[in-house]
Amino acid sequence: MKYNRYMAFNHYAKIKRILEQEPDGWYIRRIDELTEAKNFKGETVAYDYYYRIYSAAGQPIKYCKFQKIDKLASILERDVAELPIIT
Repeated sequence: MKYNRYMAFNHYAKIKRILEQEPDGWYIRRIDELTEAKNFKGETVAYDYYYRIYSAAGQPIKYCKFQKIDKLASILERDVAELPIIT
């Protein structure tokens, strides 16, 4: 696929590609801290929490911080209940 400057960047697709290379044992942790993200319209949206994915060794995986767990589940083709979320 050729790069098209009009293609939307999909952060969740990038996370999927990263996790496909990550050894088994990674997990997700919900962090209850304020965070902000820009949507595709360029608007800044505030959230009361975010999620971060960690390696089996307990290290945060680069670029694996996100806000929408249902969107991640969808792109991974899983139900939210199947994701390894640690509380």
